[in-house]
Amino acid sequence: MEVFGGPTMGSTYSIKYLRHANLPKPAEVQAEVEKILAQVDRQMSTYRSDSDIERFNDLPAHRCQSMPAPVLELVRVGRQLSEQSEGSFDLTVEPLLNLWGFGPQARGDNVPSAQALADVRQRVGYQHLRIEGDQLCKDAAVEVDFNSIAAGYAVDRIAARLEAMGIRNYLAEATGELKASGRKLDGSPWHVALEEPRDDQQVAQRIIAVDGFGVSTSGDYRNYFEQDGRRYSHTFDARTGTPVSHTLAAVTVINPSALLADGLSTLLLILGPERGWDYAEKHDIGAFFVIRADTGFVTRTSHAFDRLSGGKTE
Repeated sequence: MEVFGGPTMGSTYSIKYLRHANLPKPAEVQAEVEKILAQVDRQMSTYRSDSDIERFNDLPAHRCQSMPAPVLELVRVGRQLSEQSEGSFDLTVEPLLNLWGFGPQARGDNVPSAQALADVRQRVGYQHLRIEGDQLCKDAAVEVDFNSIAAGYAVDRIAARLEAMGIRNYLAEATGELKASGRKLDGSPWHVALEEPRDDQQVAQRIIAVDGFGVSTSGDYRNYFEQDGRRYSHTFDARTGTPVSHTLAAVTVINPSALLADGLSTLLLILGPERGWDYAEKHDIGAFFVIRADTGFVTRTSHAFDRLSGGKTE
């Protein structure tokens, strides 16, 4: 078993894979993985001013900028998720994140005034983006934030590169998004623990076997603030411009695409326990919901999740 990892996207990544004689040296594999991560960071990071997307974000309204193909691909995926969620999911929420204290240019954790919120909402909306050839254009001063899908995209890229190098048995993870394929050294499948959303400790609520799927969990229990007895999450409904306020604490999605698992877990978390459940069932999405209740947490799984994960706790 080969294992390596390191820092990426303000967090970490890790790769585990089975090595055999015909594979490239581990140092070569690591170099290829880190090349992908560096490219994603250079193109899509909102935490570095020289990234392609931050240079676009700095543009005023009615301007266009040439973009690499991966950026345009993620804009298209984001638009699809926005349309399917009736605008609740939106890649242009960065000004809202900053206003509420969660973004890269946050000014502290505070509930904004109604006027400040109204002003910022003029700069939010996926409909203000369009693609013309290789250019991304805006008709309002919107800012794009790929944090809800970039890591899943990176994991898909890494998985494809590993397979192209002849690696068939691996678990690739970046900032918590992951994809696994094949088996471990002892012949057992890769297992992923779905965490109970607690602030004080990590508790495995369910363990699933994963082969050929991406896995993504989105939750509101790590990044939030409280004011006047109310909890404000970093997850936003773009239609209202405010943090979600329902009882869905976390949702895990399994999908052949880590990119879609990443985006869909965020989308379902935004929609909440009822709308999210209905959406998952309608679109045959493998989803595991963790819902706050008076007695702690209750869980609910979609039919697709039970089918894809074997339907039982390991």
